[in-house]
Amino acid sequence: MTTTLIDGIGLLYTGDPEREEIADAALVVADGLVAWAGPTAQAPDADERVDVQGRAVIPGFVDSHAHLIFAGDRTAEFQARMSGEPYTGGGIRTTVAATRQADDAELAARARALVNEMRVQGTTTVEIKSGYGLTVEDERRSLEIAAGLTGETTFLGAHVVPPDMDADSYVRLVAGEMLEACAPYAKWVDVFCERGAFDGDQTREILSAGMKAGLGVRVHASQLGEGPGVRIACELGAASADHCTHLTPADVDALASSETVATLLPGAEFSTRSPYPDARRLIDAGVTVALATDCNPGSSYTSSMAFCVALAVREMRMTPLEAIRAATYGGARALRRADVGWLRPGARADLVVLDAPSYVHLAYRPGVPLVHQVFQSGLLL
Repeated sequence: MTTTLIDGIGLLYTGDPEREEIADAALVVADGLVAWAGPTAQAPDADERVDVQGRAVIPGFVDSHAHLIFAGDRTAEFQARMSGEPYTGGGIRTTVAATRQADDAELAARARALVNEMRVQGTTTVEIKSGYGLTVEDERRSLEIAAGLTGETTFLGAHVVPPDMDADSYVRLVAGEMLEACAPYAKWVDVFCERGAFDGDQTREILSAGMKAGLGVRVHASQLGEGPGVRIACELGAASADHCTHLTPADVDALASSETVATLLPGAEFSTRSPYPDARRLIDAGVTVALATDCNPGSSYTSSMAFCVALAVREMRMTPLEAIRAATYGGARALRRADVGWLRPGARADLVVLDAPSYVHLAYRPGVPLVHQVFQSGLLL
């Protein structure tokens, strides 16, 4: 077994709640895992050495909400929004039409390119949803492609109701034949619980069916307005309620008294000129918060977790420490993962070397490409 000492770390953000920051730090990696982390003066011997020359090191970003299986382009919709038209979610159907027409090779190439784009920006774990097929076969093939790129795959057949079906018939299809075809390729089930998409009863029916099929639960909740999605997520023990833009006091209480993570997606608010979630309210209530890109062609076409960290600090009143925690440890919690999102002994050695002395620079210098090196399972990408 070869061991590697990574030293010369100006500031190590471990993500470990017991010791989040270590100055003048070092790491030892063995067999793709973190074997030791602490002050350089206490570092054990290793077979090989990597000197990062005073740069900061953080865990690889964990992006727990992304829609990467799609075809087509929605530039015109974005231009219209920037000219004053409100976001309603209706443009999803435009992407559905393009995705249905695309072959597997085209969909896979687009998704692979986005995953690679994420990796060079420091994202080492990504969740990928279906949801732009909305037929049994198109949802199945979307998830099969996603499963070739990540272990975190989510069945989102309940994204919107396709124009050629009524809502009740489509819910039966999603909870029945479509789920049966998609479950072998999915780890999670998700529903867009929102006006214009699926109501509380429909959401509960689909999620319950997914749970019976052995899938974990995630929920798109309260993006466009107040609704039942957050409380349903907490009731069913969902790993995450995502968006959480418009919350009632009861929603916040439900999150605070549950294990459900509130995943915030500031790229969507940036791209739709919508109000940002009140992260401060959630954090002060004791809710675990994650940050994710929501990378999709319509409402948040960014693959940059660093950009989302900067938005969270500037627009959502999170401190730089809270934002980096949400983008790493919080994302891992949203995926119910203990092997990623932090750099403690036994965790996967996914780490990012920043061309900066501190993670604070991710917000302090927004838009600047600060990722110097990315290691996944201890290997330099």
